[in-house]
Amino acid sequence: MDVPDAGEQAIGVRLARRDEAALQEAYERYAPVVLAYVSRYVGPDEAEDVLQRTFFDVWRGASRYDPGQRFSGWLFTIAHHRAVDVLRSRRHAVVDVEAVRDLAGEDGRETVDRFADAADVRWAVARLPEHERTVVEMAYFDELTQREIAARLDVPLGTVKARAARGTRRLGDIMRAAEGAER
Repeated sequence: MDVPDAGEQAIGVRLARRDEAALQEAYERYAPVVLAYVSRYVGPDEAEDVLQRTFFDVWRGASRYDPGQRFSGWLFTIAHHRAVDVLRSRRHAVVDVEAVRDLAGEDGRETVDRFADAADVRWAVARLPEHERTVVEMAYFDELTQREIAARLDVPLGTVKARAARGTRRLGDIMRAAEGAER
């Protein structure tokens, strides 16, 4: 079982106490990743609606949040259920096999965990200094080589290498600090 980080756990606990600021904080931190997650299943046209239903259900069911679990895992489980609801409500005679294939398995927990982890990483990346964050995002999210990054940013290759090294080291420190704060 994953141990929740203190920030996640605090959001869930505050939500359970009906703290509207916690809902806002959760939305700001997780909405972009939840939107990407549900878009994979329901498509971009319905993803925004599923996102809104997800956060409505988070607010409505906040008293059921267990502080012993990761808030992001709980959130993505709700998002998963709302996406499945939309897929079930469609009246199409043909089901998109690719959309269903990702939902197959136990109950989608692996996919939920992957997206929860991605949300945590994106949260940590957002805390990097801008020059390091840009290089890390281009390398890992845009899958560019260091040479391509240097050309796009119009900086020497050595600068890109140094920023990447410092950025990944700092990213590890941020992730470890968040993990340590939960204990």
